[in-house]
Amino acid sequence: MLSSNRLISLDVLRGITISFMILVNTPGSWSYVYAPLRHAEWHGCTPTDLVFPFFLCIVGISVWFSFSKYAIKISKVSVLKILKRTVIIFLLGFLLNLFPFFDFENVRIMGVLQRIAIAYGVGAILCLSFKRSNLLIILGAILLGYWALLFFGSESGPYTLHENVVRKFDLFLFGSHHIYGGFGIPFDPEGLLSTIPAVGTVIIGFLIGHVVSEVQSLVVKVRKLLMFGFLLVFLGSVWRFVFPINKALWTSSYVLFTSGLCAILFAVLIFIIDLKGFSTWSKPFVHFGTNPLFIFVFSGLYVKSINYLIKIPMPSGEEVSGYKYLFNNVFSQIAGNLNGSLLFALTHIVVFWSICYLLYGNKVFVKI
Repeated sequence: MLSSNRLISLDVLRGITISFMILVNTPGSWSYVYAPLRHAEWHGCTPTDLVFPFFLCIVGISVWFSFSKYAIKISKVSVLKILKRTVIIFLLGFLLNLFPFFDFENVRIMGVLQRIAIAYGVGAILCLSFKRSNLLIILGAILLGYWALLFFGSESGPYTLHENVVRKFDLFLFGSHHIYGGFGIPFDPEGLLSTIPAVGTVIIGFLIGHVVSEVQSLVVKVRKLLMFGFLLVFLGSVWRFVFPINKALWTSSYVLFTSGLCAILFAVLIFIIDLKGFSTWSKPFVHFGTNPLFIFVFSGLYVKSINYLIKIPMPSGEEVSGYKYLFNNVFSQIAGNLNGSLLFALTHIVVFWSICYLLYGNKVFVKI
């Protein structure tokens, strides 16, 4: 019973993360977005900057539970399972980047799913190969080593957009036509080099899973998770004075700070759902949380389809995308530009939840 409840809490945590991802990724217009629903421009951390590290932390927690059947040890079966998932998730991300034009000359190589794939693959093998005490040493080496890499990898401005070694590495490896350009210059916030500390996020998630599993008392689980979470937040907050919290660079201080917040939220959910028994409110998040990969890919395909494939003629003779048409002619008319943009995102949460609800009701769980 405890195991079941614990996993329900994990599904709720995952579902909250997925629903918030839809909220921040699907505004009616990027010109009209409330500040907390935007990423920090460079250094700093907004609520939006918590989505991706929370998901990676949850990946680490899930590694603990999903590999319990293998006694949390490396084996031929577990390695093959990890490699299979890594390849499939990476290819899904790459195909999502290609869709709908399949322009191989300019396709972005990396992306969110690609980072999840690599961080999961490397992180899971490390977590199954080493004892918990050794994992802490490995985690420290990853975070300190990445700090040194950035600090010594640039003669000036190691943490600036133009001069950081992460950008230089990705440009050398992929070329300017195959990395993200949304910062005004070629720079990939999900680049290969900055995926190294993302492995640390997965390891911390795995350690959180260990904390949750090592004791039977729910009160002790909550207490230990809160202590662990607040310690990580404190360490990240202190480290930021010399190594700024920065999502785009996935800095080590960012890893500790965001993972700590994830642990705290997980503790709160265990307290509310498992200890106090208040679970009715969480059902929609359970629906999201049991098909996270499917809804991520589906939402990406949906947004790209109505943006690039659906064109609606206007009286002026101009054609606008289905996405822009919905916002301009429906949602902004109802609630104005800023609130209409928010309403657009909230409506899509409901739409995607409805799909997850149908899948859940028919016991369809898309697993890899």
